[in-house]
Amino acid sequence: MTLDELRSACEGCQKCALGATRHKLVFGTGNQSAVLMFVGEAPGESEDLSGIPFVGRAGKLLDKYLEYVDIPREDVYIANILKCRPPQNRDPQENEQDLCIGYLREQVRIIRPKMIVCLGRIAAMRLIKPDYRITKEHGIWVQKGAFEMTAVYHPSLLLRGNTTYKEQMLTDMKVVAEKYRKYKEI
Repeated sequence: MTLDELRSACEGCQKCALGATRHKLVFGTGNQSAVLMFVGEAPGESEDLSGIPFVGRAGKLLDKYLEYVDIPREDVYIANILKCRPPQNRDPQENEQDLCIGYLREQVRIIRPKMIVCLGRIAAMRLIKPDYRITKEHGIWVQKGAFEMTAVYHPSLLLRGNTTYKEQMLTDMKVVAEKYRKYKEI
């Protein structure tokens, strides 16, 4: 299956109520052969309207971090666990994640990244381990199958102004960039 075929299958998805309330499917964007993949939890309002993940305020902040560590956004692939926006940007419910996670798994299978960076606690709890503690475990790398994985703070959390989290995010992103460059050399 190709990403285009997967996107078409996802377009028609009505497994949960979110499919009926979305404006646009937010499938994923970026390099289809990316070494590095970022995964968030679910689209927000800007993403729901545009159909592109991480284009709102949080996405613009993520772009700044990527630029600072010299990782071009077009070199990575960015997706979410959910492909449709939950109402009022609430956290994705577990049953919604269960119904949608297969699309993300297939995206990962097709793209075959070497590194997966979870953006925030919810993505980390789903992809790394259920009891993930973002404030204690952010930036710690684990090997899961063929992937090196870590989690960083969700950019929307950083918009709330906590300078400690912003500094920790920068440190974590520098390590992401270092590993990314090593994989690019291979």
